[in-house]
Amino acid sequence: MSTPTDDFFFTLPPELIAQHPAEHRGGSRMMRLNRHNGEVEHSQVSQLPGFLQAGDALVLNNTRVIPARSFAVKQGSGGKVECLFVEPVDESPDEWLVMMKSSHRPKPGQLLELSGVLELKVLENRQDGLNRVEVISDRPLLECLEEIGRLPLPPYIQREQPETPEDRERYQTIYAKEVGAVAAPTAGLHFTPELLDQIRARGVEVLELTLHVGPGTFRPVKSEVVEEHQMDAERYEVLAPVAEALNRSRAAGGRIVAVGSTSVRTLETIVDEEGRFQAGQGRSDLYIYPPYRFRAVDAILTNFHLPRSTLLMMMSAFCQREWLLEAYEAAVQERYRFFSYGDCMFLS
Repeated sequence: MSTPTDDFFFTLPPELIAQHPAEHRGGSRMMRLNRHNGEVEHSQVSQLPGFLQAGDALVLNNTRVIPARSFAVKQGSGGKVECLFVEPVDESPDEWLVMMKSSHRPKPGQLLELSGVLELKVLENRQDGLNRVEVISDRPLLECLEEIGRLPLPPYIQREQPETPEDRERYQTIYAKEVGAVAAPTAGLHFTPELLDQIRARGVEVLELTLHVGPGTFRPVKSEVVEEHQMDAERYEVLAPVAEALNRSRAAGGRIVAVGSTSVRTLETIVDEEGRFQAGQGRSDLYIYPPYRFRAVDAILTNFHLPRSTLLMMMSAFCQREWLLEAYEAAVQERYRFFSYGDCMFLS
């Protein structure tokens, strides 16, 4: 039986979409939703340690956002091309997949110039809308992008100044280290060193994995039924010590608490039918929607998501959809801030 996408719709006043981060990192509001009875409690992110227990494992995604958006001109015509560097091809430093926006799609063989710093040669126009390019530069691409690139802020952040120095700090988690994402794992933006210290002091083990968030995170669900949507695959890595710590926590009766949908997807990808976690790396296109059976995750810290989005569907699989949408209605009434720079909710 198919599920209409409209089952995951809610009305959101545009003024509740956060255009800037909270004044202080860690200063956001947090709604607690009891997924067993639908009860809602209003709190603050600073109170998160009180919702955790000794023996729990808190799982963070340590991916780091690339300043992946830049602007090029076509050699010859001078036509403008907006580029979004998505990921290297087979981990090659010289070939990348790039999403391009221009009046006419650059054809194979076309040379593009980026701010006099590097050149791109288009090698292939792929069916998925991405372009395979050769990077021509005396310096590593990521070094060049740090100089000329912009952070790929989400399309719903619409303001006169698209990127500010504040964004360079606040659109990264404090533990971001593995370079490769084109969007931040936004539930992690709320954490400060002090908050993590308080969580560890409660006997909670803080663990890190990596999932490089791709542009598909912003791709809307266009199908009329949930089941017809296709997820984009994203690269992940979970090291052996992390998988071992997760298994120890689970065996001792602790909860696995995922920070953000990217941590959820990775954990649910690496867990087996018996609930044991396996280290490894690969690509995950796991699509979680009701009535998905969770094997890995016991609680989730997440931001508020877009109507009809795959992220809202994931959370509706974790907590009964009707209760989740009622909680969203309460969030609108209480003027919570939504999306990447907004407030968060704790589902447990």
